[in-house]
Amino acid sequence: MLNGGNMETTVTFRNLYSSEHGKACKYIREKVFVEEQGFIEEFDEIDEAAFFAVIYVDGEPAATGRCFPDKNVSDTYIIGRVAVMSKFRKRGLGERVMQMLEEAALKNGADKFVLSSQLQARPFYEKCGYTATGDIYLDQHCPHIKMVKTMRF
Repeated sequence: MLNGGNMETTVTFRNLYSSEHGKACKYIREKVFVEEQGFIEEFDEIDEAAFFAVIYVDGEPAATGRCFPDKNVSDTYIIGRVAVMSKFRKRGLGERVMQMLEEAALKNGADKFVLSSQLQARPFYEKCGYTATGDIYLDQHCPHIKMVKTMRF
């Protein structure tokens, strides 16, 4: 149960384009990143290779994210496209998506996670155990910063 008594269903899956869960993820990303934040290039070839987490609240798509192995650095996974629908924010769903993605990647041999955080989301990722590294840069129109988290020492 979430704050407010709503039922939560969580799913981790692959192949964004061939399931109802994929449609839910696409819906959330369209609403949050394209309509709300104005990003244009939301979907890419990575969607075909990544695995995804999606959370439903009372059957309604509420939060999502994706994770995939870094092809240049072994044992490192990249997390991205973490989004929570506006009406479901401040309920811990973003943190739950991060946990789901990290758990799935750890099962596949991940030791380190990397992500590109919107600058305004930096405190959220710090709360999830990530550390900012490097300089601020623009991704489309939005300032971002690279963040990392190491799981095993």
